[in-house]
Amino acid sequence: MERRDSLYQRYLDILREELRPAMGCTEPIAIAYAAAKARAVLGTMPERLLVEVSGNVIKNVKSVAVPHTGGLRGIPAAAAAGVMAGDADAELEVLSRVTGEQIAAMPAFLERTPIEVRHADTGRILDIMVTACRGGDSAFVRIVDYHTNVVCIKRNGETLLEREIADRTTAVPADHTCLTIENIVEFADCAHVEDVREVLERQIDCNMAIAEEGLRGDYGANIGKTLLRGHEGDLHYRMRAWAAAASDARMNGCELPAIINSGSGNQGITASVPVIVYARETGRTHEELLRALIVSNLVTIHLKTGIGRLSAYCGAVSAGCGAGAGIAWLQGGRFDMIAHTVVNAIAVDSGIVCDGAKASCAAKIASAVDAGLLGVAMYRDGNQFFGGEGIVRKGVENTIASVGRLARFGMEQTDREIIRLMMED
Repeated sequence: MERRDSLYQRYLDILREELRPAMGCTEPIAIAYAAAKARAVLGTMPERLLVEVSGNVIKNVKSVAVPHTGGLRGIPAAAAAGVMAGDADAELEVLSRVTGEQIAAMPAFLERTPIEVRHADTGRILDIMVTACRGGDSAFVRIVDYHTNVVCIKRNGETLLEREIADRTTAVPADHTCLTIENIVEFADCAHVEDVREVLERQIDCNMAIAEEGLRGDYGANIGKTLLRGHEGDLHYRMRAWAAAASDARMNGCELPAIINSGSGNQGITASVPVIVYARETGRTHEELLRALIVSNLVTIHLKTGIGRLSAYCGAVSAGCGAGAGIAWLQGGRFDMIAHTVVNAIAVDSGIVCDGAKASCAAKIASAVDAGLLGVAMYRDGNQFFGGEGIVRKGVENTIASVGRLARFGMEQTDREIIRLMMED
């Protein structure tokens, strides 16, 4: 694969598009973004809000802290933060410029401002509609499928923006279908480091900073610190602990940004932090680390392409496979080792369900990283899972396709039941 090839450029574009900064869990941030845009379109502070969201958005916003709100949780808090203090031009960093005075004023705004929340059963996995009103004026903003994909804007019923919405069964980035494990490995080996340096060094800086904060502070269930206690000298534990600690912080109100992968900060953390820790602890060069991160990130994106942005299938599983693939590359593995690592890890952890963003995501991340590391160790010892065993099929690409079908279609009813259970509380 040469630099001038269209496939080379496409892989670069995928990394640049997917590895983006986000402050806080991406679903509440997407609500804040929609609310900030609605206020901007309205042109004044609204006196009432209607927030209509799909079940998967409800699932991922219910229990997670919204950054820069003083620890507030839930859909009304996310919408209020966006309306009161959001920067409508900052997309997933919409809450990055919130002031202390605005944070202090949020409880009073929530108290006096009616914010109605409705379950929008539109058939879309990710659907956010915010209507902001003052007097007889109204503004409407809708986001569909991707966290910054604004498809409709209206003011007083007049359409200012309308974009075509992709068919639900094909609402995945078509250009991501160019990803294969073989080509990912080739791209990682031949990529010019300067082409990827900026996006990957930003991932290293941001995701390690939030991991350090998670180990330093008191966040959620403190999974990272629990894992590390008594195992400080064990690299296997440190890789899991640092990744979990970053999620501890992110799910529980830390105001540091994370670099996301496939629309998720937890996935971006899982795909990167264990690889960074391993590379640093084993004396790998900075260039080797960057190339391993190419592998881990693109493998994660490849797995997530068939699954979709949100599902009943825990996204950390895919990112744990990516982390295992990146570590396999650092150990000298190329296509054969990385393909077996991915298949082995998929076979271990594919039963983990997503029941929303919350403190326990950190524990699921630890488990997913462990599966990735087990996948590497199995290959090294000459062991593997074979096609025909469960969802494993002959060939890594066929197994990845099986997981996509399982998560996107097979787990639809599971997803609906999880949402019903969560809405009963």
